[in-house]
Amino acid sequence: MCGRYTLLAEEVEILKEFGLDHKIPNYEPRYNIAPGQKVLAIIHDGKEKRAGFLKWGLVPFWAKDPKIGYKVINARSETAHEKPSFKQLMAKRRCLIVADSFYEWQRTDEGKQAKRISPKDRKLFAFAGLWDKWGKDEEDMFTCTILTKEANEFMSPIHDRMPVILPHEKQEEWIEPVKWGADEAAGFISQLKTDELDAYDVSDIVNSPKNDDPECIKPIA
Repeated sequence: MCGRYTLLAEEVEILKEFGLDHKIPNYEPRYNIAPGQKVLAIIHDGKEKRAGFLKWGLVPFWAKDPKIGYKVINARSETAHEKPSFKQLMAKRRCLIVADSFYEWQRTDEGKQAKRISPKDRKLFAFAGLWDKWGKDEEDMFTCTILTKEANEFMSPIHDRMPVILPHEKQEEWIEPVKWGADEAAGFISQLKTDELDAYDVSDIVNSPKNDDPECIKPIA
């Protein structure tokens, strides 16, 4: 799964990396982004790419209670095209969720060890995400979830799942307003190559979303 990540880049770096023409209102770097918080995402509205903030934790448009979002921070890419919560989103509401590393916890004999993980050769990347709009009593809520897949050889000793990290050359294609079916979107994800990753141990202060400062990414021996 993916339950925490970072985005430390300056705004100008993000604009350049993703070819965005407009500034990002209220952007600030983050060391410990957690579910339920606002996350930077990029969508294509049919005319242009737009960056903005979505709440992490998907609330489908048909949900009766928005609290469902706390349970839907990830979606399995292998089955998302079959699930009622995600099928239409795979076809029509795909997004990029901007990041530069993510955290995962590895089980050890001493307990769980937090690790910071990132691609070896990329300073910025995007998770493959899905988004939706939920509205009730004239209050619209825009939410998202991160797609995951089975862990690769590098990640499997750490966790059995990992987020889908889009290759640089596939980012645009994922959010293009093309008439994909849900099955086609799933096929696209299944054929992606995975970046080589690096990881190092960090302090368990990342366990609490209240901690959001440089100590979160500081390596420990």
